[in-house]
Amino acid sequence: MPVPWFLLSLALGRNPVVLSLERVVGPQDTARCSPGLSCHLWDGDVLCLPGSLVSAPGPVLVPTRLQTELVLRCHEETDCDLCVRVAVHLAVHGYWEDPEDEEKFRRAADPELEEPRNASLQAHIVLSFQAYPTAHCVLLEVQVPAALVQPGQSVGSIVFDCFEAALGAEVQIWSYTQPRYQKELNLTQQLPDCRGLEVQDNIQSCWALPWLNVSADGEDVRLVLDVSEEQRFGLSLYWNQDQGPIKPWWHSNLVWPLEPDSVRTSICPFREDPRAHRNLWRAARLQLLPSRGWRLDAPCSLPAEATLCWQALDGGPCLPLVPPLPRENVTVNKVLEFPLRKGHPNVCVQVSTWEKLQMQECLWADSLGPLKDDMLLVETRGPQDNGSLCALEPSGCTPLLSRASTRAARLGEQLLQDVQSGQCLQLWDSDLGALWACPMDKYIHQRWALVWLACLLLAAVLFLLLLLKMNPVKAASRSRAALLLYSADDASFERLVGALASALCQLPLRVAVDLWSRRDLSAQGALAWFHAQRRQTLQEGGVVVLLFSPGAVALCREWLQDATSAPRAHGPHDAFAASLSCVLPDFLQGRAPGRYVGAYFDKLLPADAVPALFRSVPVFSLPSQLPDFLGILQGPTAPRSRRLAERAEQVSRALQPALDSCFRPPGALGTGCGMGPEAGVRT
Repeated sequence: MPVPWFLLSLALGRNPVVLSLERVVGPQDTARCSPGLSCHLWDGDVLCLPGSLVSAPGPVLVPTRLQTELVLRCHEETDCDLCVRVAVHLAVHGYWEDPEDEEKFRRAADPELEEPRNASLQAHIVLSFQAYPTAHCVLLEVQVPAALVQPGQSVGSIVFDCFEAALGAEVQIWSYTQPRYQKELNLTQQLPDCRGLEVQDNIQSCWALPWLNVSADGEDVRLVLDVSEEQRFGLSLYWNQDQGPIKPWWHSNLVWPLEPDSVRTSICPFREDPRAHRNLWRAARLQLLPSRGWRLDAPCSLPAEATLCWQALDGGPCLPLVPPLPRENVTVNKVLEFPLRKGHPNVCVQVSTWEKLQMQECLWADSLGPLKDDMLLVETRGPQDNGSLCALEPSGCTPLLSRASTRAARLGEQLLQDVQSGQCLQLWDSDLGALWACPMDKYIHQRWALVWLACLLLAAVLFLLLLLKMNPVKAASRSRAALLLYSADDASFERLVGALASALCQLPLRVAVDLWSRRDLSAQGALAWFHAQRRQTLQEGGVVVLLFSPGAVALCREWLQDATSAPRAHGPHDAFAASLSCVLPDFLQGRAPGRYVGAYFDKLLPADAVPALFRSVPVFSLPSQLPDFLGILQGPTAPRSRRLAERAEQVSRALQPALDSCFRPPGALGTGCGMGPEAGVRT
């Protein structure tokens, strides 16, 4: 029964994993807490009413994180139910408004007093559990000794056993305090069914179920239901959505009797399939709504997280705005509200899954115009009304009154005056701090712009004429830049690449290679470092060199095969693996000629191993084709053939020790280039 891939991949999810669950004996709910804390579970259910937010009178206990664990609650050996254990992590929030109150609290818990009192911080924590169509709430009382009360610090956790739930159900859990001092925590979890648990012999509803096998063939999916002649079951395909009952889009009651309480199980085999996720994200949209609202529209539920970020005018990565909107789970097709007081075209929304960025939209760009050359200032406020200001830049948050060599540090005093005089736009304000967007265009002295431009142009012309008069060929070649990209197959190959880069610098060429930029790679990330180097190299008329090796060829094939197999893990400094997402589009769209050149070492890789896609640009074998390779690198102003041959001989001599060490004869110590465990398959 073929079914269109896109529809079915949205409706179904992943194949469940077999789990082994802990057993909990007895029908009674219990609560326990971390050492040093005392806790109590109130009898009976409580009303699931969070109430309105109230201000904390001082330090209070609040939940900071929820964790769940599946267990089996067993009445007999073969009569168990699935149960959700919930752990609530607690921390102290807020400060003492009056220092005298804090002193009294500390003195009451002083053990050296003649009659010390048992001072402690008490809180009532509500756990709300909903598995459609039922809801269940419990009240937990917890006390923390005064010795553990430190504002902003974690004090431990409390564990509740447990909420019973049906197999395959989607459950939602909330946690908040009574009274409520902050936004409630929430957690959504899809419970496994009989296929994903070692419970077939313990949960009676799992004893007699059919098995469903799913296979994909191109854009079609084939379903095979394995049912014996004695069994009577039916099949239903449906959309899995966040709230409410399931939404069938196709149903056929094949052999299932119309019984009201028929035992059922479900399987979502495509929840982690990359093709299904690509289809889903192509259909998802971010939408700006009136009155600071926004929404992520998608055909069905997505395990996504969202955060606000600041996109500078000069490009670069979008910098997260952690204080106003921490990274949190997003419910699709639900209206959410920005915590900002004002909109700004540079404020964007990032949506990601499993540390991978899926979407980024600057939602105010349409209504407020293009990006502005504004500086974002982050104000941090302490407990004693002492605050500090720093400017959000790619290198971090730079203090305004620092000696750093950034634009924000140079204009620190002026920006501070702009904030104090009300010339900056306040985007966010709370007890913890504020965000300010300060215009920078007024610091560009427009009336002197033409004069400075003329002076700089004249100086540039004079300097160029002087260089051309002294040595025109040397002056032209010195300005050529080259970005060297390679796959770090092993240590021997990296030494060979380092020797090549050092030799090219003597020509002279300005060579950029990740071996010499480890600190920048660690600070920026491999992808951001490659973007910056590639943009600078091409803007200056340089060239990007792709150095092919067995590992590089294997990485290219993984990308060209559209990730049909799981990609290999790469190191944090592997710029080649990170750069393929931008290099491949240049070749596929015909933008590579004139900007890229390829090379490989004779003994390491055969000529036909380089993928055909990359042969749209010149590809040279080293060191046999060094003269032609150097001629391409140095561009139209390369020296004459005799001088070029001398430089090729110079580079070849510099490479020879590394080549001898790399290509050892059989039986020599070491593995040689491309033969380590991280090397790719040679062809």
